[in-house]
Amino acid sequence: MSDKTPVGDVRPSQLLWTYGPGALIDLPSLSVLTLGTHLWDRDRCPLITEARLLAAVRKELGSQVESLRMPPYQKSEHVDAYSAEANIGVPVLPFPRWLRCVKCGLLSPFDRGLFECKENRYRPELTRFVHKGCTGSKGDAKATDADAVPARFLLACRNGHLDDFPWHYFVHSGVSECKGTLRFFESGASLQTENLWVKCDSCEKSRSLAHAFGQEGKQNLPKCRARHAHLNIYNDDCTEGARAVLLGATNSWFPITLSALAIPVTRDPIIQLLQDGLDFFEDVESETEIGLIVKTLKKTGHLIGIEKYTSSEIWEALESINKGGEHGPVSESDIKGPEWDVLTAPTPPADWPHFLSTPVTPPETYKLQISDIFMLERLREVNALIGFTRVEAPEQSSDPSQRPETASLCRGAPEWVPATEVHGEGIFIRFNEEELRKWEQRTAVKEVNRKLLAGHRGWRNARNLDPGEAYPGIRYALLHTLAHLLIREVALECGYNAASIRERIYADTEGSQQQAGILIYTAAADSDGTLGGLVDLGKPENLGRLINSALNRARICSSDPLCSEHNPEKDRSLHAACCHACGFVSETSCEKGNRYLDRSLVVPTLDCADAAFF
Repeated sequence: MSDKTPVGDVRPSQLLWTYGPGALIDLPSLSVLTLGTHLWDRDRCPLITEARLLAAVRKELGSQVESLRMPPYQKSEHVDAYSAEANIGVPVLPFPRWLRCVKCGLLSPFDRGLFECKENRYRPELTRFVHKGCTGSKGDAKATDADAVPARFLLACRNGHLDDFPWHYFVHSGVSECKGTLRFFESGASLQTENLWVKCDSCEKSRSLAHAFGQEGKQNLPKCRARHAHLNIYNDDCTEGARAVLLGATNSWFPITLSALAIPVTRDPIIQLLQDGLDFFEDVESETEIGLIVKTLKKTGHLIGIEKYTSSEIWEALESINKGGEHGPVSESDIKGPEWDVLTAPTPPADWPHFLSTPVTPPETYKLQISDIFMLERLREVNALIGFTRVEAPEQSSDPSQRPETASLCRGAPEWVPATEVHGEGIFIRFNEEELRKWEQRTAVKEVNRKLLAGHRGWRNARNLDPGEAYPGIRYALLHTLAHLLIREVALECGYNAASIRERIYADTEGSQQQAGILIYTAAADSDGTLGGLVDLGKPENLGRLINSALNRARICSSDPLCSEHNPEKDRSLHAACCHACGFVSETSCEKGNRYLDRSLVVPTLDCADAAFF
């Protein structure tokens, strides 16, 4: 990988959200599978320090996880093809194994010898397979080399397994002694599955790919072989039925990630530094060892600022941390709880250059609804990939038997996980708790809550999930909807790329503190969103105008009255008066996948005028 994205390269952040271990990458002439992290060169993966996120990852994957690390990347764009740096990257494997000749339709695995790999060392993206001496489907054309492309069908199951499509089994309707070569051809003008066929050259049996999907597909496909292709292993017998999926389909890989904001956990700067980089000092047994560690950290650029302190000061702080008490080691796995405490502190602590906030006065028009506003000039977010699912997205449930099985990123227990960090800025808005409680007691609000809860239960029942779990509450729906409206307005107001703006909703009402706040922040890996444009909108004169514009725009949707009259109870959906025309945002911006949204909770709509908070 490199800092830019020519063909064949991916950004480090894409290895968390799109092309992580077990995911397929579609190149111009190849389809490759990202292999497990046990095959990555760990020494070339830069370390990321974030103690709270590491604690949360350890809770999910076990205490053996030692660190969070960035994917390896090339530091320069132009690299000699024969240099050591040219080999820096993430290992991949051609997948699926089955290829199809674009000229004659020959269907065969690439390792059977019927196709030849044409490697281009200087232009890796041009590497391809060819069918040498192809004479066409009728055998009467001039012999030429024809391109071979990946077959477009695969097998996957809810337990995270991925396998080649069983072409021989499928065309022969089961296990067969026939060893003939196969041909893939199209019979109609469209590319619908009923027009796609596979045929055996020897016995001349043929079958349409339409028989591989739906209820028919369950009868025509073999049981899952429990294959984890990215780990090159087969598990024990799989109880889930394998199903056909298209190459490049979005349901073939769903990442499971954890994210945390890098916030100060103490007002003592040296304690904060050591909390962030405790892994560097975990084996220190005496004060004399500290000087060498500090010199190493200064050279590598890790733990910036630690060189300002003497060995005795660091040793004293380490002893304070190890004794526990006020400065005990970080073990809290609740990520948002500590963030809320810091964001709502009367004078939030600073942790330059990762965290810096400034309180401002709420807009005069909204002083009744808004208690506090903080402009976050500096912000760092760290994301970690802990696993993935296939076929179905991971849903919240305390019962693992009700969730798709999480596939591992590596063989055995992971000692580290891929992570990325992004720097940006944001606006934190805290709402008036007393006004929110009054709003929650309204009859109209309770009716909207009943409909959303009914839709939530129906949606989870349809997916064999416990309907009594994971409902975030009506307060969350209000704050979530307002956050979406503000994100859309910010993108229009200051020209930010909407996909680079994210949200964090603080709406926990079951803990010791009643939370009611939203954080809108930039989270782009490049310079977009770090130039002060978003923070400037947090000033009272700007934020008041921004909220006014967002609320006015939300009153009428171009899809009304259908949008405002949408009832989640009837169609078992997770949103009410909200759609792509008014309140949905990019999936990368939303922490709930555009679920639990309703404009009527924020402003009066055509169908509901009594539930609006504003």
